[in-house]
Amino acid sequence: MAEFKNPNLQAQGPGGSSGGGGGDSRVMMAVMLLVFVVIFGYDYLKPKPATPAPSAQQQNQSQIPAVLQPPEPGQAGPSQTASGQGAPKAPLAPPQVARVAAPVETETTIENEQYKIVFTNRGAEVKHWILKHYSDTGGKPLDMVQPQASAQFGLPLSLFTYEPALTAQLHQALYQVTATGAAPSATGHAFVPQTSALTFHYAAGSLDVVKTFRFDSSYVVTVETEVMRNGAPVRALVEWPAGLGDMEEFLPSRIDKSTGYQVRASASSQFAWSLDGKQDFEKVSKIGNNATLDQPYEYAAIADLYFTAAFLPDAPARVTVVTLHNTIDLPVDTSDPTSQKKPADVLGLAMGDQSGSTRLRLFAGPKQLDVLKTIHATDADGKPTGPSLKPLIQYGWMTIIAEPLYLALRFLHNLLGQGAYNWGWAIIIVTVIFNLLMLPTRIMMMKSSLKMQRIQPKVDAIKKRYANVKATDPKRAEMNTEMMALYKDEGVNMYGSCLPMLVQMPLFFAYYRVLLNAVELRQAHWFWLTDLSAADPLHILPILIIVSMFLVQMMTPAAGMDPAQRRMMAFMMPAVFGFSMWHFASGLALYWGTGNVINMAMQYFINQSKMGKEMHQIAERRALKKAGAAPKTIQGRR
Repeated sequence: MAEFKNPNLQAQGPGGSSGGGGGDSRVMMAVMLLVFVVIFGYDYLKPKPATPAPSAQQQNQSQIPAVLQPPEPGQAGPSQTASGQGAPKAPLAPPQVARVAAPVETETTIENEQYKIVFTNRGAEVKHWILKHYSDTGGKPLDMVQPQASAQFGLPLSLFTYEPALTAQLHQALYQVTATGAAPSATGHAFVPQTSALTFHYAAGSLDVVKTFRFDSSYVVTVETEVMRNGAPVRALVEWPAGLGDMEEFLPSRIDKSTGYQVRASASSQFAWSLDGKQDFEKVSKIGNNATLDQPYEYAAIADLYFTAAFLPDAPARVTVVTLHNTIDLPVDTSDPTSQKKPADVLGLAMGDQSGSTRLRLFAGPKQLDVLKTIHATDADGKPTGPSLKPLIQYGWMTIIAEPLYLALRFLHNLLGQGAYNWGWAIIIVTVIFNLLMLPTRIMMMKSSLKMQRIQPKVDAIKKRYANVKATDPKRAEMNTEMMALYKDEGVNMYGSCLPMLVQMPLFFAYYRVLLNAVELRQAHWFWLTDLSAADPLHILPILIIVSMFLVQMMTPAAGMDPAQRRMMAFMMPAVFGFSMWHFASGLALYWGTGNVINMAMQYFINQSKMGKEMHQIAERRALKKAGAAPKTIQGRR
């Protein structure tokens, strides 16, 4: 990234202090650090979304329908008048329904090309949601159901109600199972499309519950639920209560220690949504627990970097969403269970229809561009033509640049072949092409810098004449006028070295977002890198970044710069950028290190050019001049 760290800039402002290139170097350093802050701090500086995100202050009780809220003691019930006149009638015995229940707990497995889902008839819930094309760090197919969190907070496709006793009953009930299409085998195994739906039915006393799940060849499952009590509907929401299965920090025994899994997936959890056609998201730390939101969500999802569980209701105008935010204490060092423990976030979600009868679609799978852009929310006309799930891949404000970069990266990977190693080669090739395209701006920066170096003696002479003028003195304006006239006469743009850099910043930021969010890089190999989405286990790339940045700094001419300042920049900047890559995804480090090696080669050839030699000659003359002007040592008296 030499484009971001050219210490050679001489574009001093009119009001700059004396000292040649030192002031410009400080400006360049400030710009570079600003770039670093922009790239890695954007999420923290992101303005609060206009759409109100759920918070702990939104109390669910105010949203509970009247049918679920029994009257308080002393208040008029449904059979009483508002004035309290008349005695309440004796309640009629609630109608009893014929009991429907299974004698024992059983499991039914539904399988297509994308997933294998294991249902239990206890609660009509999902025990395993296995994605066939993705693996955990142990090499086994990835289970979207996080076992440790689910054991504590519940299984996917369970039912959430505002009555703890009723919720517990629905969780423990043994449902009868029937299949539409071919019946499951004797072992409870069924394949799509032979079996297109499973229906779970439970009835006891005044309670009657039906849950139906419909399947096709995609990652999407259609869910229909209805809970009736005393013949009246109960608002029961379908929930995914406890995070996603790639949160492997909960299972340290399954973590491959060679990948150095330092960043918790739970820390990247988000609540994402589409409301009135506008998509947005909020970090897990800002999400409340049991917050009820009665708003027309086209979809609502829990997501992390690579996977998501998204609910898409059939009737957004009547939807209710409840956010579920819990924590589990985990050791800071996953390899040492006795180390200090800190809470890890577990984010869940529940959605249902306010009428009590719910029909929605659930997508549980990877945040892969081609997949998400084909899944649309239900529009006002009842057709799936609303917003797609594509915004769940959060490239940020540079999506217009990031998406083409991703497509180029994927095109190269497909051109090289489908091997996992080819993602690493694709990153290298795109980085080479990217830097070659940026070569004209690099040369433009060097030319602008050379012009500034040529007129630097005249700039210093002007500054020297006004050296004793205070910053508040009106004569400072005269100095500025002389400076501007000099730049104009010499045809120098004092911002010429900065503008090309500003053009490059969005491209670098967009590429950073692409490499950070591409699910294809998860567990992709490249030589010693076993996972391009995890840190370099041998720290080779961060060391390469530090060394290469240092060499580029030393190879780049720096006329007029104080030697001590140049050494500081040559050491400090590589340290800042290099160590920032120590725990970042190795795919990012591979891109950054490749770019630095390319910049070293470019700088070498630039140094051999006529322009480069002139810049070095100017730098040497100014260094000798400064050395000759150094104050002499004063001998003390004897």
